[in-house]
Amino acid sequence: MESSAVSATYRLEWTDPKRYLWLLGLVVPLLPFIAWGLVELTGLGVLWWSGPLVVFVGIPVLDRVIGKDSSNPPDSVLRRLEDDRYYRWCTYAFIPIQYAALAFACSKWASGSLSWADDLGLALTVSMVGGVAINTAHELGHKRPQYEKWLAKIALAQSGYGHFFIEHNRGHHVRVATPEDPASSRLGESFWEFLPRTVWGSLKSAARLEKQRLDRVGRRFLSPRNDILNAWAMSIVLFGALIAVFGWSVAPWLALQAVVSFSLLEVVNYLEHYGLMRQQGEDGRYERCRPEHSWNSDNIASNVFLYHLQRHSDHHAHPTRRYQALRHFEELPELPSGYASMILLAYATPLWFRYIDPMVVSHYGGDVTRANILPRRRAKVLARWGADAIPADTAGRIRATPTAPAVSTVAHAYRCPDCGYTYDERVGHPREGFPPGTRWSGVPEHWNCPDCGVRDKIDFVPVELVEAA
Repeated sequence: MESSAVSATYRLEWTDPKRYLWLLGLVVPLLPFIAWGLVELTGLGVLWWSGPLVVFVGIPVLDRVIGKDSSNPPDSVLRRLEDDRYYRWCTYAFIPIQYAALAFACSKWASGSLSWADDLGLALTVSMVGGVAINTAHELGHKRPQYEKWLAKIALAQSGYGHFFIEHNRGHHVRVATPEDPASSRLGESFWEFLPRTVWGSLKSAARLEKQRLDRVGRRFLSPRNDILNAWAMSIVLFGALIAVFGWSVAPWLALQAVVSFSLLEVVNYLEHYGLMRQQGEDGRYERCRPEHSWNSDNIASNVFLYHLQRHSDHHAHPTRRYQALRHFEELPELPSGYASMILLAYATPLWFRYIDPMVVSHYGGDVTRANILPRRRAKVLARWGADAIPADTAGRIRATPTAPAVSTVAHAYRCPDCGYTYDERVGHPREGFPPGTRWSGVPEHWNCPDCGVRDKIDFVPVELVEAA
């Protein structure tokens, strides 16, 4: 009885120890202004490179010095924590500062007052802002309110990577940790080989997914309703406005910062699922994404600047969950340090293979055939790790889990057991191409939950609807 009372008091009094640390995430969009201030104060032009110095030197040092925080909020406060709008404003505030920083950088490039090296340093500093802005868009784009989805598109405009909004939610979260996913890196694949594969593969996937949606709603691909085209239109308007105001001299720098920005996103993608594989059943379906299919890190500094992105397993389990409520789990794949440090390791291919490949093999108990292996290096990988006796066509397969006999149920609504999204036949889902009255049997079998992307149609459960009095 006393223990129960103590537990209830703990839940009542629990406060987020990182509550005000999340404001430090706004340091990132301020980096161009900070660089300018430091240059003015010291006269050292090298400080225009403050962005890369902070991201690749400062944050790794902080990760090392401050260490980790693996504490979780009690389950009983998760709802209250997610409903606290303070945390949302920490992400919303990123975007106006991001745009102010980009305009400020254009004014400096256009002024001609900087040397070529200083211009380049400023461009890379702006790129750090653009790269982390994609992460901000990632946080917002998973949420249900439409205005947050639009904020995500606005944040993506600086990098010209608006199709990420489509591919990540409706592609990556469905195919994560499988050979079919362009954003899941493979054992034996260097970042430099992964980069062109994921950039081109993600673009093709986004176009295919959006074409399927538009076909269902009876729209052509070249339509204002195309989410890819209207996201790219934001980039065109943004860059066009900046060039109109500051002149064509800023165009090369805008292009450079966009490329570096989305490359920063893709190197993080490279880290998050390297070599991890969802096993395939005899029925051809992959097992459901589980916590062990993502690499994690609980380093405080990186997590504060990236809105808990490194608690990646919980994010894939609950994509709509807000960053402040994401949880740590024991005995999951964990990287040796935070993402900022691991990015540098990923750039140095031999070091990455040396340190991370053994961790992948260890995760699978020495059975490397269960890993997601780069096809052209498969024979070499199997020979190195002593698993060349298992045929490639049977590796990575599991027995199909027996399914319960089908139950004849008359229902008019079906709920995703993961995120709670409910498909109501009376309402349909017009944006997905299912007008009101569309029966569940009329929804394609390959359709996935539009909110979380974690569950397939076959996983939905029938629910009873309560009629309004």
